[in-house]
Amino acid sequence: MVDYHAANNQSSTGGVQTYMEQENDWDRDLLLDPAWEKQQRKTFTAWCNSHLRKSGTQIENIEEDFRDGLKLMLLLEVISGERLAKPERGKMRVHKINNVNKALDFIASKGVKLVSIGAEEIVDGNAKMTLGMIWTIILRFAIQDISVEETSAKEGLLLWCQRKTAPYKNVNVQNFHISWKDGLAFNALIHRHRPDLIDYDSLRKDDPVTNLNNAFEVAEKHLDIPKMLDAEDIVGTLRPDEKAIMTYVSCFYHAFSGAQKAETAANRICKVLAVNQENEQMMEDYEKLASELLEWIRRTIPWLENRTQEKTVNDMQAKQEDFRDYRCVHKPPKVQEKCQLEISFNTLQTKLRLSNRPAFMPSEGRMVSDINGAWHSLEGAEKGYEEWILSEIRRLERLEHLAEKFHQKAAIHESWTDGKEAMLTQKDYETCTLSEVKALLRKHEAFESDLAAHQDRVEQIAAIAQELYSLSYADSASVNARCQKICDQWDSLGTLTQSRKESLERTEKQLESIDELYLEYAKRAAPFNNWMEGAMEDLQDMFIVHNIEEIQGLITAHEQFKSTLAEANKEREAIQAIQAEVQKIAQSNGIKLSGANPYTTITPESIDNKWEKAMDMVPLRDNALQDELNKQNSNDSLRAKFATQANTVGAYIQAKMEEIGRISIEMNGTLEDQLTNLKDYQTTILSYMPEINTLEGSHQLIQEALIFDNQYTSYTMEHLRVGWEQLLTTIARTINEVENQILTRDAKGISQEQLYEYRASFNHFDKKRSGQMVSEDFRALLISTGNSLGDSEFARIMSIVDPNGSGAVTFQAFIDFMSRETTDTDSADQVIASFKILAADKNFITADELRRELPPDQAEYCIARMAPYTGPDAIPGALDYMSFSTALYGESDL
Repeated sequence: MVDYHAANNQSSTGGVQTYMEQENDWDRDLLLDPAWEKQQRKTFTAWCNSHLRKSGTQIENIEEDFRDGLKLMLLLEVISGERLAKPERGKMRVHKINNVNKALDFIASKGVKLVSIGAEEIVDGNAKMTLGMIWTIILRFAIQDISVEETSAKEGLLLWCQRKTAPYKNVNVQNFHISWKDGLAFNALIHRHRPDLIDYDSLRKDDPVTNLNNAFEVAEKHLDIPKMLDAEDIVGTLRPDEKAIMTYVSCFYHAFSGAQKAETAANRICKVLAVNQENEQMMEDYEKLASELLEWIRRTIPWLENRTQEKTVNDMQAKQEDFRDYRCVHKPPKVQEKCQLEISFNTLQTKLRLSNRPAFMPSEGRMVSDINGAWHSLEGAEKGYEEWILSEIRRLERLEHLAEKFHQKAAIHESWTDGKEAMLTQKDYETCTLSEVKALLRKHEAFESDLAAHQDRVEQIAAIAQELYSLSYADSASVNARCQKICDQWDSLGTLTQSRKESLERTEKQLESIDELYLEYAKRAAPFNNWMEGAMEDLQDMFIVHNIEEIQGLITAHEQFKSTLAEANKEREAIQAIQAEVQKIAQSNGIKLSGANPYTTITPESIDNKWEKAMDMVPLRDNALQDELNKQNSNDSLRAKFATQANTVGAYIQAKMEEIGRISIEMNGTLEDQLTNLKDYQTTILSYMPEINTLEGSHQLIQEALIFDNQYTSYTMEHLRVGWEQLLTTIARTINEVENQILTRDAKGISQEQLYEYRASFNHFDKKRSGQMVSEDFRALLISTGNSLGDSEFARIMSIVDPNGSGAVTFQAFIDFMSRETTDTDSADQVIASFKILAADKNFITADELRRELPPDQAEYCIARMAPYTGPDAIPGALDYMSFSTALYGESDL
């Protein structure tokens, strides 16, 4: 249906009132005639629904559905385009009366004099008053604005019908009742404007029902005019209801009114399409590049977030090498693509602003902010991945060291426990003499001493196994199994030891003292032997250090150990002297020895052999510690070299960033001069790239040497990489800003002097020298240029220069605003009106009409992008030009 808003706003209040007074003189009793009332009910209901459907609702019973006033107020808002007072949502009679009064007051405010129509009658469902009220609304909003040769309302509508149907036979429109009874007048109106819809010559005057149904069905299907009357009601009534016919005919009037010249419309469309074609190509290029970059980031982040643990240090170092290859080979081209993407986006937005097009909104997930967010996630993943690799290398090194230490201690312990269970379970004391039993008891006491000495080693083995398990050692299952076996055997040894001791003590009263020398030998030899075994373990123990201080601490501890060797050698000689004394006594007294000490298995030969082995290990330990000291000295040199280079590069990047910030707010020469200087400055910065590569080489040497800290500098390679990338991006963005200023200057005709003046004013109020200013500083800037600003006007300007509501205004947004206020622009409404002219006032357009009115390339451009028209009046090949025009400018322009 037709929008009456504009016509309603321009109508004459005096004319409305005069005509209303004439209409109020109708014989109201006739309104209750059953035939007329039926026609009015159907017509007025269909007319109301044709407008209410725009708000997604409708009425079924005209006197019932308007009783609460809600749909009545909604109807008035739809047909007037104005907002009424907020309705009351209560269900009491007083709420309904208040809502209806608000509607009647709105009607009266439009110059309509309501006679005998009160809110109480409408709320009570008075059919006579409800139909009269709807007729009053139809007169005011659908018929009053009709004007033909200084006649208006009813007379103007009648004159329009007479002129449009004059050429048709058997049609003589003299009124709005019997002149329409045969249906030919309705068909003639449609045929006059849309001859393609009706075969008028095939209609017969003596078949009014067929004529009326044909006209009503065509109007509903192709003209969006709902069926408001039944043909049988009109034919079966002596005199059809005048108001129902007038309401129906007014819909035809509004459907066919208005036209302009096609040539003007075609020219405007060509201009708009040419600009749009260029912008669409840039949008497609941006979308493609953004999609490819986001896809690369999407594929890369899962690789960087993969935390699959390896079993060896070599495997983790291979991952580290892959990560270094990614950093130096694969990522740098993507940094350039990201920079180019931001430049392309800014250039496109500038062109769209200059051509009064809506800002380009990339498809979901492809905004510059989305790309920056994805890039930030990528860099976060990089940092986490690098830290994880280094921590994993440390963890695996420690695991390998602990595993070696565990197996070494376990082997020593298992060697010691070999045969102990068999020894403890034998019953040799049952057949021994008293002296032999006493010897066995003393031997057992020596074994208990040895057992206690080995307790620490068992605890160390269990502690190492537990630590390997907590650090997720790959072969922790076999380690735990071996540890459990050792612990179970240790518990068994304790039980067996206690049992044998009890058995020997039962015969202790029968034993005599045994050879004290053997006993003394056993007691001193056991701890000394244990000390030698511990010393040999320490001399063979692996070590991992990360700095000079740690290796020097190990060297100091080793020197302290060597200082105790002289005292230990004295103890060894004393123990050997005991054995020598035994031999001397035996020889002196003719005692035949069995060849073994009954109290211990430690022989003088074993003590000497272990002592010689320990002495051979000391110089090997000296050499290993010295080699590690040399390695740490070399690592310290690598740290110092990297620190010197990093401090130089860091200072260079910081200085260049400050220079770029200062250049961006200064005005030296023309924009072209500034652009040339910036590009030269960019070339100078890029020439510094070899220094960055040299620093990367030093950093690689540090990583290969497994150096994880550096006390000589606060810079890390990660910080310097980010700083270098920010420096390259900042200079590229500054160049792009100057290029956009040149585009704005050339498109808007701004002189170089004006740009200087704009820049000087902007810099004056940019107190922080950041290239942006807050809203209060921007208000002061506008006032200084002669603008008198109220709060609402300033809010409007801020919505233009800061559409995202960030609270900051850039220089580019400022010069865009200063130039756009006086620039002539096109709008979506103008383009839609132009297409409507080319379409001969239809709601759609065909491919043939486009090819006839537009240049070939732009006609084909429209045909390829227009969606098929699906309205009720659609024909084969119909195209929807309204949604196409809306898409050119965006929804906000309509």
